[in-house]
Amino acid sequence: STPALSPQVGSHRDISHESLSLFRLLEPQIEILVLGTGDRVERLHPAMLKQMRECGIAVEVQDTANACATFNFLMNERRVVAAGLIPP
Repeated sequence: STPALSPQVGSHRDISHESLSLFRLLEPQIEILVLGTGDRVERLHPAMLKQMRECGIAVEVQDTANACATFNFLMNERRVVAAGLIPP
């Protein structure tokens, strides 16, 4: 089973190096982090995305509805994936 972890993120503005650090601690290490930023796709600071890439984790930022679909697709592909979803 996949644990549900909830860093305190209410909107895309709350996504930080600290909130993303949680995903770097997961075992086995995830390949892809799918972030759903609510009703629409929001830009995240490039340094945060770069930091995740340097740790070997690709980040896909989408609106939450599409992020859910992407997460399910990647799970069906047996990829090691996690999702951070902000409700629309």
